[in-house]
Amino acid sequence: MFDGFMTDRVDVGDAVLRVRYAGPGDRPVLLLHGHPRTSATWHRVAPRLLAAGHTVVCPDLRGYGESSKPPTTPDHAPYSKRAMALDMVALMRGLGHERFAVAGHDRGSYVAFRLAMDHPGAVARLAVLDSVPIAEALARCTDRFATEWWHWFFFAQPDKPERAILSDPDAWYGGSPDGMGAEAYAEYRRAIHDPATVRAMLEDYRAGLGLDRAHDEADRAAAHLPRARAVVHARRHGAPLR
Repeated sequence: MFDGFMTDRVDVGDAVLRVRYAGPGDRPVLLLHGHPRTSATWHRVAPRLLAAGHTVVCPDLRGYGESSKPPTTPDHAPYSKRAMALDMVALMRGLGHERFAVAGHDRGSYVAFRLAMDHPGAVARLAVLDSVPIAEALARCTDRFATEWWHWFFFAQPDKPERAILSDPDAWYGGSPDGMGAEAYAEYRRAIHDPATVRAMLEDYRAGLGLDRAHDEADRAAAHLPRARAVVHARRHGAPLR
């Protein structure tokens, strides 16, 4: 995986992120993975962007994979998308990129969205994949949503989801080397079998139903929209970043 990429640990202040990156230094693209993945999610995409002339940066989000797991607080603020977005600004500036494109999938899409909302001057292009803003999803919550997306609400409970997942992580999350690629699958399995990582990934969801929703609703009330040019993608409907 990631031939030609460097792997590094970057201190962004409140966290230390494991990062894979490569490129000529211009046209930077930041790729943000979802739950319960790592930066290995992008192992087939990142080389293609690199070949197209982009500088490509793929971090593990704080709490995920091999990035650090900061202590949480009662309001779960260390795992809010605002905190994770600040990580990304610090990371990209540390790598010499003041302005960049960002694409996020699943939980990473919420970090990408918050990055564009809070730091519009840093975001040149925004792509969110498999994503509806948290406040919008919860405002439209019905019995169907609660049934099909029950994990949002279960993951927000204290203690019980950790016990359920860690009793058999492979059965809980599934996945296979055939679908994910052998190396990506091995990395993913290391993550889901690590109790500290599982706890941190669940903190992401706990922040989602509290602070993240509040931040979204505050932006909506203020009619605050990102100045980044947004490209909203549904699953399997890709378009090139220009």
